Amino acid sequence: MYGVGLVPWYDGRDGMYGWIWRHLPGNTWVRALISLALVVAVVYVLFQYVFPWAEPLLPFNDVTVDNQ
Repeated sequence: MYGVGLVPWYDGRDGMYGWIWRHLPGNTWVRALISLALVVAVVYVLFQYVFPWAEPLLPFNDVTVDNQ
C-alpha cells in the first residue's frame, strides 16, 4: 500500500475528532471541558429522545416462550 501510513495522522489526515478538536475555541483545558459538555449533551439527547423513539421499532419485546 503505497502512500498510506499505519497511523492516520501520518499523511495529514486525523479524522473527524481531530477536525472537531481543531475547531473548538480556547486552550487544551477549555477544549476538554467543551468536549465533555458535548459528550454529555449527545448522551442526554440519545437517552431522552432517540432511544424512546426507536424502542417501539425494535423487536426486543417480541419473545416467544411456550408454557409447558
